[in-house]
Amino acid sequence: MQKYDINKYSVSTVLNWIKTKDIAIPEIQRPFVWEAKKVRDLIDSLYNGFPVGYLIITQSHDLKLKDGTLSKGQRILIDGQQRVTALMTSLLGVKVLDDEYKERVIKIAYNPFAEGEESAFEVQDQSHVKSKKWIEDISVFFKPDFKMLKFVDKYCEENPEISRDDFADKIDSVKDLLTKELGVIELHSDLDIETVTDIFIRINSKGSVLSQADYAMSKIAADEKYGGNQLRKAIDYFCHIAVDPSFYYKLEENDKEFINSDFGKEMAWLKNDFTSIYDPSYEDMLRVSFIHMFSRGRLRDLVSLLSGRDFEARDYKEAIAQDSFEKLTIGIKNFMHQYYFEQFVLAIKNAGFISNKLINSQNALDFAYVVFLKLIQSGEVDKTEIKRYVSKWFVMSILTGRYSGSPETRMDQDIRNINEKGVVKYLAEIEVAELSDAFWEYGLVQRLETPNSSAPSLSTYFASQIVNNEKGLFSSTSSVRDLFGSSDIHHIFPKNYLQKTGTLNVRSIYNQVANYAYLDTPINIYIGNKAPNVYFKEAFETAEANKTVFGNPMTLEELKENLISNCIPLEIKDWYYNQYLDHFLPQRRKLMANKIKKYYASL
Repeated sequence: MQKYDINKYSVSTVLNWIKTKDIAIPEIQRPFVWEAKKVRDLIDSLYNGFPVGYLIITQSHDLKLKDGTLSKGQRILIDGQQRVTALMTSLLGVKVLDDEYKERVIKIAYNPFAEGEESAFEVQDQSHVKSKKWIEDISVFFKPDFKMLKFVDKYCEENPEISRDDFADKIDSVKDLLTKELGVIELHSDLDIETVTDIFIRINSKGSVLSQADYAMSKIAADEKYGGNQLRKAIDYFCHIAVDPSFYYKLEENDKEFINSDFGKEMAWLKNDFTSIYDPSYEDMLRVSFIHMFSRGRLRDLVSLLSGRDFEARDYKEAIAQDSFEKLTIGIKNFMHQYYFEQFVLAIKNAGFISNKLINSQNALDFAYVVFLKLIQSGEVDKTEIKRYVSKWFVMSILTGRYSGSPETRMDQDIRNINEKGVVKYLAEIEVAELSDAFWEYGLVQRLETPNSSAPSLSTYFASQIVNNEKGLFSSTSSVRDLFGSSDIHHIFPKNYLQKTGTLNVRSIYNQVANYAYLDTPINIYIGNKAPNVYFKEAFETAEANKTVFGNPMTLEELKENLISNCIPLEIKDWYYNQYLDHFLPQRRKLMANKIKKYYASL
């Protein structure tokens, strides 16, 4: 059964829909992402009768009002926003927001008598403004007060070789842009919201399939009745400032109204936040805000609720739409609340994840924030205990890859169980089921059998060293915390040494994560390509002779403690390359797994 109709409408008709708000264009609230050249290309394609793709329109479901009557659903442009916005700014002179959230008009210049390889349309620059041949801005033709005769007289006076009739014809050909037809796919009004969502996320934008979050954001931006358009702006701004705090000051210049709003005041603290542990995307903000406020894990449900979907009655009610926007607004404000956000980030850092380079699951980070906000709301544990449980949940999620496959299904299950049992009891159940002795002794050891330097097991190992304030290999002063990100990661069995053996000259072998340790750069340079039985033996001999170990004062006992804290078997001083696979790697993986186990228990 076909789910849509294909129609054609003039450019003028489509633009009039936007002006009269007969149709909502949600992306008008976001920065215009097209380059000016693409606007020129669109105008040129329309002018020459080339296809410019289809617009896709859906209609919001009729909402049941409190008095029992129905409110007619608004039509929404869900694909083609950039094209329509390009037409609005170039033909009608409407201001759009650039990527710095500054208002500007993209002006297209016109050369009526272009010849050969010359282009009839170009993005306006000073050469067009100064030229007598070029019309500097085609939007002049579409202004209500445009005087054709006066304009023709002036142009032909400056270009006496041009025929007045020919020039008038050229103007008419540009004005005819409004009569050009656009293909419009209109989704049937009786389609349920799930089907519309499926259609939306199948639409490709620059080769990337749109997501549930994209549709939710379009739904939010199209709303004016319940403050959705302002909410959309708040989400965009927060994500931008989180990455670039200086952007706040640009907003003070370009959007003072927002800065003085409740949302603007709520996020003002972010201008002084330069941490990058958690720089959320709009999908992260939506996911966390939705899950902790609605106790559902699928963003598809958010779209349904914002549409007023009554899941039991299977119809659409305005009261549900209104309540959903109000709850989501509270959720977004909770997300951006300074105390909540900073305390959550502190919980992650307390677990040893002091850098975003250690965090390899944004989904795990998102749900850990959900757990934090649920604990804040519920009062289930004392406030002093909240960060500890959040740390444990996050590390458990990272170690088990909890949100790596079908994350929404898992999140939906988790939030429902948390609501039923509470965080503490549910976490204990997960630990029994998934963090058993078999996991620590076998499962985690297997996860350390990888050349993937961003493996969660390796990140957690380094986090454990950071929490324990352990020193780098052969160091008595520099901690792993100090060395992480600013010093070298060392191949304990040097890469070049293993490569020269021939049999071990395989990337997946010499780059095993169990072959990594942090140490000072000068020590790393000194060790170079020496075999372990050479440089470790040297370390033991100098320590026994009460000499410095590679420049660090260290007794024999301190050296042994240093190796133990770095999970390095003491027998390594006698090992050659042929002990790498069968002795060193298996033993070190077990030592690393045991360290991680103790670390988790200490959280």
